[in-house]
Amino acid sequence: MFVEIVLAGLPVDRDEVEEALEAALGPDGEITGAGGGMGRCHLDVEIEAPLDPGLAVERLRAVLADLGVEACATFNVSA
Repeated sequence: MFVEIVLAGLPVDRDEVEEALEAALGPDGEITGAGGGMGRCHLDVEIEAPLDPGLAVERLRAVLADLGVEACATFNVSA
């Protein structure tokens, strides 16, 4: 499963978000790309097949909530 997380108006460094997501995913996924510009950035996340898609997105949202940036995020999920 692929998840693109688009972050607008991020009050913390994108690298901080990326590191927190990587740590939370562990062996269940990884950040495969990132970019930014014009006040927005995105992170491309590849989730391993055994992990339930709903659980994966829940885990990602929880990390963003812990960082206080969930309101900045939009998720685009594809199978």
